[in-house]
Amino acid sequence: MYPVRIIPSKCHYISGTASSHFWGCPSLPDGYEYPAYTDRKGKNYPYFFVCQINLEEFARFDREKLLPDKGLLSFFAKIDNYLGYYDTPADIGGSISGNDAVKILYFPDIRKLKKISPEQFGYEFRSPEGLPFEFSTGSFSSYDEHMLFAPPSHRQWETWDTPFEEWKILLQIDSFEGDDFELNFMDIGVLDFLISPHELAMHCFDDVRAIVLSS
Repeated sequence: MYPVRIIPSKCHYISGTASSHFWGCPSLPDGYEYPAYTDRKGKNYPYFFVCQINLEEFARFDREKLLPDKGLLSFFAKIDNYLGYYDTPADIGGSISGNDAVKILYFPDIRKLKKISPEQFGYEFRSPEGLPFEFSTGSFSSYDEHMLFAPPSHRQWETWDTPFEEWKILLQIDSFEGDDFELNFMDIGVLDFLISPHELAMHCFDDVRAIVLSS
């Protein structure tokens, strides 16, 4: 697998509904319910919107054609506590999570998407301002280690735990900060979204897991 770096922009201007970006509001089909979950006490929370990827923009960097070449891939996760919201569930840590800790949505048709905020569904809106990014296959040591198909370089053991030994890193998000947020994964670590090779080949994102790795 060839890693593709994600390089955040220095400006916050997002050019279109289906543009690739961190934070802000996700783009969802009209009438689509904002992804949410219920904790053990019965309280409802929105999944924190991490980023969305315009797959047509990404396609020319995808050497092995691992992802669809059109559509939008959106990543949500229970990472509120890593952004300072400590009253929310902390379901992602140093071991591989259950598949309810993250939510990955794939929309093949991007023509009728709308930006949706969780506040429209009665949730408190806590997301930082949207931050656009671009892709690169170059080596940039000065940038954070945000990557699609990242190598498991932060892992301190040979493989993932059973039964996830062969799973791949679909997306890696590094600890970083901006004007209105500070994201810190357990002492400046990384968040990895993991997917099985079979599910990746089928372009199925229903059983993605997560883990935080830190040196």
